[in-house]
Amino acid sequence: MPSSAPLYDRAASAPPVPPGLPLVITLTGFTDAGGAVAQVIDHFRTDLEPSPVFVFSNDVLLDYRARRPIISFDEDHLTDYQPSRLEFSLAHDALGQPFVLLAGYEPDFAWDAFAAAVLEIAALLEVSSVTWVHSIPMPVPHTRPVGTTVSGTRADLAEAHSVWRPQTQVPATVGHLLEYRFAAAGAKVAGFVLLVPHYLGDTEYPAAALAGLDSLTVATGLIFAGDRLRDENRDFLVKVQDQVGGSDDLTRMIEGLEERYDSYMAGSTRATPIIHTGDLPSADELGAELERFLASRPSGEDDSRSGLG
Repeated sequence: MPSSAPLYDRAASAPPVPPGLPLVITLTGFTDAGGAVAQVIDHFRTDLEPSPVFVFSNDVLLDYRARRPIISFDEDHLTDYQPSRLEFSLAHDALGQPFVLLAGYEPDFAWDAFAAAVLEIAALLEVSSVTWVHSIPMPVPHTRPVGTTVSGTRADLAEAHSVWRPQTQVPATVGHLLEYRFAAAGAKVAGFVLLVPHYLGDTEYPAAALAGLDSLTVATGLIFAGDRLRDENRDFLVKVQDQVGGSDDLTRMIEGLEERYDSYMAGSTRATPIIHTGDLPSADELGAELERFLASRPSGEDDSRSGLG
């Protein structure tokens, strides 16, 4: 039964928002390869401490049974309840530049109403541009920079930074719907799809989050430090390389990905899609080989330290 609660409310201590700020959208949902968006949201909420302006209603938009909130238990009593959050906030980058942030979960329900509300709030706040990021798994090597596919109304960004330009149909996210609605309304909007190595898609891959922050910087001029993510990425890559170096089959697979990637990037990015078939290893093949490699290690080794699992 649909809830009669309002879709969103103004936060009790909402700060004033200057007009003309860029809007950044980061929503987790259907796919988040490498945990890119989740890590970006964590970076924003931990390092930037954004101030909520409008808060969306979980009771209207969230399927609690599919994505249960977290509750803490301490020996014999409950100590904390952490509901999911979906908010418009005022945030500031590393240089103190303000921007509007829409961050949180992708709504399970009422997409059309949610999109209408987002456009309504964006108009109320008079945002100057809209930029969003999400990530998908791709057969690309972790030894090369994370590429992007750029969509929206900003042809300059697509020309400069879109390394793969497919013609396809894909399951939509609410981010796609927002971009579509903003574009139809004549907004200055750009969407960045991060192309994450498919064999790292189920891990938290710090380089993917860094690529997301870099994409936002390119589109908005905002500056994000990301020092913690860079440190985590260095440690992560050492662990991945240790695993790859311990398996001849994995080494050959990565070399094959590198060869395909370099061949593609050396040619026209308009001519051939970066996805290939044939002898290119699939995500299942890479995953199976990693499982065989991990199973072959001595039992005393700590699996929790693995960079791929």
